[in-house]
This record gives sequence, structure tokens and C-alpha cells, in this order.
Amino acid sequence: MLSFAIQPASLARSRKSPETVAAGQVASAVDGDTVRLESGSQIRLTGIQAPKLPLGRRGFRAWPLSKESKTFLERLTLNRAVSLRYDGRRIDRRGRLLAHLYDNKNRCVQGEIIARGMARVYSFPDNRSRTAGLLALKRKARAAWRGIWEHRFYRILKSDETSGFIGTFQLVEGRVMSAAVVRGRGYLNFGENWRTDFTISISPRSRRSFKRAGLMIKSYKGHILRVRGWLKSFNGPMIEANHPEQIEVLEE
Repeated sequence: MLSFAIQPASLARSRKSPETVAAGQVASAVDGDTVRLESGSQIRLTGIQAPKLPLGRRGFRAWPLSKESKTFLERLTLNRAVSLRYDGRRIDRRGRLLAHLYDNKNRCVQGEIIARGMARVYSFPDNRSRTAGLLALKRKARAAWRGIWEHRFYRILKSDETSGFIGTFQLVEGRVMSAAVVRGRGYLNFGENWRTDFTISISPRSRRSFKRAGLMIKSYKGHILRVRGWLKSFNGPMIEANHPEQIEVLEE
């Protein structure tokens, strides 16, 4: 079993509330998906998750290719002017700005990173307007075995091998054996025993966004899906899907 679960980071927070900015010059890269501007603002590049560095987390092991991912971000942005575009929440609990980053040629930095295979797509309910485009770039990068996609650590898990990866961010693939709604919560079960096998859980609130997209929980039954998210243990391995873009239908 791998032990790469995220631990609370010992990152210093600003004494005053950060303010959003529209542009700036990059002074440094913190890791593969975070930069610091000359103004001192930290920008967490939304829509992606790059391989993680320890960053002061005690006992945390660096993910494979984390240094290479940081170096690639530096190559794209260091000492260059960038503009910031926001979707949904603009500041996270660590005081970092949550933005899509664009260079002076209006190229999306996140798109460049995904296309090179140096991160995975990581979307949120309030920040997913660019997810479809990033997923298209990811598919090409993965098909070409670029960057992280040639490393076994980032392989797509089959639904029956998820139990050893609780507490980690994964891409999981399998066929939905059954689908149900119980007390308003949706469940997509990938095995015969829902108490032990892998499941996707969808809360009553999240189900509304699925309905708005024309997706009914029971319509997923029998299809092969790929889901992205953090694996937790609840009646077996489970990923909570809180927006439709977390789930890709691979076979109708």
C-alpha cells in the first residue's frame, strides 16, 4: 500500500486577507501548480494537479516527477508577465489566489502543462468552465505517454484495485454494475457487493448539477466510466463526485 496521503501543510499565511489581482510578474514557482508573483501573491493554478513536493509536510514523500513538474512551470512562467482569470472561488484557505494563468501570448499555462503531461486534470463544482478543453489535451498527452503518463505511479486504476490507495488522488476506471438513489444520495457500484467494492457517491446537492446536465444516476448502469478524485473508505473504496465533469463515459 502506498502512503502518499496529503497532510496539513505548514505554509505561512498572510496576516491580512489577500486581494485578487489581474496580472503580475512571476518571481518563483512553489511547485508544479503554484507560483509566487513579485507582489508576494501566491497563485494556485486551478483545473490541474501537478505531482506534489513535501513543502514542509513532515513525513510526506515527494510524488514522482514533482521536481520535473516544478521545473517545467518555471520554464513557462519565471520572470514573465502573466494575467489571471478567475472562475468561482478566488481565494483558498491558505490565502492563495485560485486562477487560470495566461502568458503574454494569451496561452493558457494550465493547458501547456496538461499537454506536456506534467499534471492531471483536477476540477471543482465552481471551477470547471475549462475542464472539457483540459481533458481533451490530457487524452492526447496520455496517448503519447508524455510526462507523468509513462510512470506507473500515475496509471489509471481498475475499480477492483482501489483498496490499497485510500487517501490518495486517483483516476479509476470500471463498469457500473448497479446504480441507485438512497435517501437522495446517488450510488454507482462497480462490484457485486456494495459494502466492500468501489463506489462513486453523489450527494443530493450534487445530483442537481447532474440533472441540469441531463444526467440521471441510474442511466450510468452498465457503462464503463473513468472518475477522478480522492479515494476514501466508506463501505469499501469510494470517490465523491460533486460535479459531472469528474466522470468520463468511456463506453456507451
